[in-house]
Amino acid sequence: MTEHRAVLAGGCFWGMQDLIRKLPGVSRTCVGYTGGDVPNATYRNHGTHAEGIEIWFDPAKTTYRDLLEFFFQIHDPTTANRQGNDRGMSYRSAIYYVDDGQKQVAEDTIADVNASGIWPGKVVTEVEPVGAFWEAEPEHQDYLERLPNGYTCHFPRPDWVLPKRDAAE
Repeated sequence: MTEHRAVLAGGCFWGMQDLIRKLPGVSRTCVGYTGGDVPNATYRNHGTHAEGIEIWFDPAKTTYRDLLEFFFQIHDPTTANRQGNDRGMSYRSAIYYVDDGQKQVAEDTIADVNASGIWPGKVVTEVEPVGAFWEAEPEHQDYLERLPNGYTCHFPRPDWVLPKRDAAE
């Protein structure tokens, strides 16, 4: 199996990990800090990093586009530096692409989300090249599996789904 890597930030990493790990084709996930200025970032010292999730997936079972469409369904990409009750740069929406192909898919997906008129506003998701990913502390990994009633502000929104694309696209 060939694995591909995706790095996303969309608010508190607990809820993102809990939902994304269950998708077909996702082989593993890790929560951490990315997109910022502090080396060896930690929960107590992560500077301008966002809480993010590193996703490893099998492209024969799911596409990067499918991951992004789900990402846009489980968090609000129209709120700057905020998800639910969480506020600040740590909770921003961002896509950290690993290559030019992922960058193009991210830009195309954002354009489709904006054109759809389904979301409550225009997407503010940052699209940046991937940098260092600092793995979060063990107590943050698999948090909602260990504490199923723990805090999350992520949930699938059935009305926030892009229309299916033509197979030729």
